Amino acid sequence: MGAPKLQPRYTVDEYLTLERAAEERHIYLDGEIIAMAGESLSHGRISVNVVVSLGMQMKGKPCEVLTKDTKVRSGPIPMPGRSRKGLFSYPDILVVCGEIEHHDSHRDVILNPKVIIEGLSESTEAFDRGEKFERLQKHNPTLTDYILISQDKPQVEQFRRKPNGEWSYRLHSGLNASVAIVSIKCKLKLADVYDRVVFANDE
Repeated sequence: MGAPKLQPRYTVDEYLTLERAAEERHIYLDGEIIAMAGESLSHGRISVNVVVSLGMQMKGKPCEVLTKDTKVRSGPIPMPGRSRKGLFSYPDILVVCGEIEHHDSHRDVILNPKVIIEGLSESTEAFDRGEKFERLQKHNPTLTDYILISQDKPQVEQFRRKPNGEWSYRLHSGLNASVAIVSIKCKLKLADVYDRVVFANDE
């Protein structure tokens, strides 16, 4: 039996060149390029509901809401042509306040997210809770809120960075609950977040 084949490891520059020409989206993690899975109908509805709610509340404010086709870098400044360390991901929803900071002149990778919101799914939940959140905390100091939305039940988890750098946690459950995102002066009502979403036990 021959030696196992190793997955090719790409530099950050190689990944960005490939990704900018690709029709599908891929995550980059320390040299690995990982294809992103498709989303369920519930996931898509939740994402649209959140974007609509936040977009309406941000009219006239210095913050804007962006959708899942926007890349965020969570890693050190890469050395041109050499670096393989870092995470490039596509949050479901992100909010940026003030002037957007970009990775390079292509202006398609953001460095200063304020709020990131992820819709949980079986294929991504462990990564969203673990490695991704760790990298965001370490490499994105502008991030004030990290919000995880369940698609199986009306439940939203909110991680908030306190002034001393520590993170607090709060669970919001039930369609009567709401999530206050103080850093951007917005509120997400769970009844709005889950509009048109049908849970398995309701079918």
